[in-house]
Amino acid sequence: MSRLWYTRCPAPTPFGITVQKDWLQQEFAADGIEVKALQDADDVAIRRSHFTHSQPWSFRQGGNIPALWARAQGSDTRLIGLTWVDEFQALITLDKQLEPTAAALERRRFGLPRNTRSKVVDFHRATALRGLASLLQASRVPFPSIDLVELPHTPRGLEDARPDENAPIGEWLSAQRSHEFAREAQALLRGEADVVFVKGATGLEIANLLNAKILVEISAQPDRWAHANNGTPRPLTVDAQLLRERPDLVERVLSRTLDTGDWARAHPEDVTAYIARETRTAEHWVKRAYGGGVHRQLTIGLDPESLAALTDFKRFLFKWGFIPSDFDIEQWVDPAPLAAALKRREAHSGVAA
Repeated sequence: MSRLWYTRCPAPTPFGITVQKDWLQQEFAADGIEVKALQDADDVAIRRSHFTHSQPWSFRQGGNIPALWARAQGSDTRLIGLTWVDEFQALITLDKQLEPTAAALERRRFGLPRNTRSKVVDFHRATALRGLASLLQASRVPFPSIDLVELPHTPRGLEDARPDENAPIGEWLSAQRSHEFAREAQALLRGEADVVFVKGATGLEIANLLNAKILVEISAQPDRWAHANNGTPRPLTVDAQLLRERPDLVERVLSRTLDTGDWARAHPEDVTAYIARETRTAEHWVKRAYGGGVHRQLTIGLDPESLAALTDFKRFLFKWGFIPSDFDIEQWVDPAPLAAALKRREAHSGVAA
């Protein structure tokens, strides 16, 4: 075996920063093992493994909807860690007079994106639906009282060829992925919808660009389970064949990712810069979207509360038809690699296990 594959979403994760810092490449260089991103593969089937998690010898940390969908589809993966970073989630509007009350929002049009070309789970739609449901509940607005408006869009996908960096600017620009919430912004500006859901640093950025009013934000909801969405918590999953055949490699990947958590706690400003690069936004938005304590949240664990919240969100996805079958989260989890990585780190630090 000469190559490990990985993928991550443009989000604040310890795995993503570990990759950015080249720590995985350094970890396995002496073994002659290449560490490569799925997105850099020429084969579209390999690139699509970002969603299907079908590529052997691969790791993934990012949004939980594709990971849950892949498992529900039958992909042989194991959940080996979770990271919980609370992020900005909000309903926004251009109507400055609109208030987050049942009377004001009744029969208002809430935009719900729909990917018209997706061959995998429509995670953007599922994220928005969950955000609408949770934030309306926080405002005690009955979900059935609103009107959902379809916002069809056809974003670039993993099937598209990678853009040529040397192409003329117009051709290069047309080959780029659009802003995460471009369709929602269009809907508000065109008057197609009164309210849309946005999240994260990119969501905060688009709200500012539109001079939008924030109707309700996730911090209004004290129930932590209600915060659970595609980005909370973010699972770290691994191809089960790799875990069975080379648990030592999985342990080493986890150990370096845990190192990132230690490093992050001591480098808050650097963490902001790394997350800004991951999310492709300015540090200004990162600081507000994820709060001042994000450098203390970039940990890997399997705490019962996070697993319970993930289980609750999985039920939501099954109820609304985003995943084809239900399954037992506890049977998906394999705690052994994390326990082994923690033991390895204790031994290396001179602390008795």
